[in-house]
Amino acid sequence: MDEMTRRERILKASRHQMADRLPFFHNWRHCQQGWAERDCRNRGMGLSWARPSYTFTWHGVEVTETFESYTTAAQTLRRTFRTPIGTISQVEMREPGAGQWHGMRGWRDVTPWQTERAIKGPDDYKVLKYMYDNLEIKPDYFALEQAKDWLGDDGIVWDWVPHAGMQLLMIDWVGSEGGRFFVHHARYPDTVEATHASISKAYEPLWDIAAGSPADFFLLADNLDAVLVNPKLFKKYFMPEWQKCCYALHAGGKLVGVHADGRLGALKDLINETSIDVIEALHVPPMGDFSIGEALAAWPDKVLWTGFPGSVYALGPEETMKQALYMLRDAGTGERICIEMSTENQVSNENLLALTAVLEHAELPLTPDKIDAIERSLK
Repeated sequence: MDEMTRRERILKASRHQMADRLPFFHNWRHCQQGWAERDCRNRGMGLSWARPSYTFTWHGVEVTETFESYTTAAQTLRRTFRTPIGTISQVEMREPGAGQWHGMRGWRDVTPWQTERAIKGPDDYKVLKYMYDNLEIKPDYFALEQAKDWLGDDGIVWDWVPHAGMQLLMIDWVGSEGGRFFVHHARYPDTVEATHASISKAYEPLWDIAAGSPADFFLLADNLDAVLVNPKLFKKYFMPEWQKCCYALHAGGKLVGVHADGRLGALKDLINETSIDVIEALHVPPMGDFSIGEALAAWPDKVLWTGFPGSVYALGPEETMKQALYMLRDAGTGERICIEMSTENQVSNENLLALTAVLEHAELPLTPDKIDAIERSLK
């Protein structure tokens, strides 16, 4: 049988089928292009690119951005949203390189972060609700078509939405620092609920647009963590949104994943009840609270795209290889698993090469003898 392409391996695993080797790939947002990346790709590492299938147009909303300060360490940008019923604004910090590197990240791969939230009190919600009541989402497949043409069989191109539903409020507009979102939800429940309903309705066209896109895979990048999203919130707000998304995307023949890079143990049973196909960015201990073996057992109908724990990278190449071997030993036969080199940050050349040195030899099905042979080869 001919050797599978990187794309074929990822899709095989994601469709509950056995690939010839364990799929492993690097995310476009964190992938440094150069000699080490080229070497790892020549040895089997794939790539994943995320691009949207849609455009957002705010009708009746004037958006302005002004830089309030600039130093060699960071820029401070104020973004203001003016509507006929009021104005809200947020302040964002950006490291050097933001806008010139992948996904608005700076040279060190740091995402811009907010130091002032747009939603500060109950009166601000009416402005945000107006914005989503007047949001138009239209299809635009060019970015995906271009990426698929460029990448070919070297990996997978996926469609995505950064946050949706209540997670959009919790992470982007209100924030959870100091318990802010939870205080608002307790004090102004009707206001929060009404805004969430507008966001949910505004996103409904997106699911049908994504279902018709050229991507094979769609990601809800919800940054799920049970410390932020307790089971009660998850069941009431997240599960219905995920179900609407899955219903439309599955009808279009698409796989649906969710970016769940936090601690998931408290949500494991509820996650199993959803129609999500892929748990993407699952982080095993020492960063997460759920091992590969536990996840495979808890979610027998789901695929794991496992993010390699960044805290181990900080310990260097030798510990990186040890962790990789541990993950292989916990992976059973290796079915229903892909490994992502990183889901949050850049990886040093040394660590990228170390992880590839293990994963390039991971023939499926995995067995203890095969993993022992990989470990001996490293010495």
